[in-house]
Amino acid sequence: MYWVYILASQRNGTLYTGVTNDLVRRVHEHREGYVQSFTRKYGVTRLVFVESFDSILQAREVEARLKKWRRDWKLALIEKDNPGWHDLYEDITFPGQAAHSAAQIRGPAEDAAARPPV
Repeated sequence: MYWVYILASQRNGTLYTGVTNDLVRRVHEHREGYVQSFTRKYGVTRLVFVESFDSILQAREVEARLKKWRRDWKLALIEKDNPGWHDLYEDITFPGQAAHSAAQIRGPAEDAAARPPV
């Protein structure tokens, strides 16, 4: 399984888009600031959007497309599934115990047709 994710510093704050094959590990690295990076510099640690893919090629294609999106499109994508901008990290580390719905984590190819064009 591969994951495309968006992190935010806060609601409507600085955004970071990435791809990984180990979502829990990668988000943990961002949160703990293990590497001198964009996310550490700007405090981008809140997981606000996640989508899973079976293929790394598909995941990288979506990541590249999202990185080219206008900011307002990214905000709309986050708001659609996560209007409260909840940190979804608890959903991926403690499934079933999170305070909000894990349904905010998308499965493969969900709502692909509803996305804005690149």
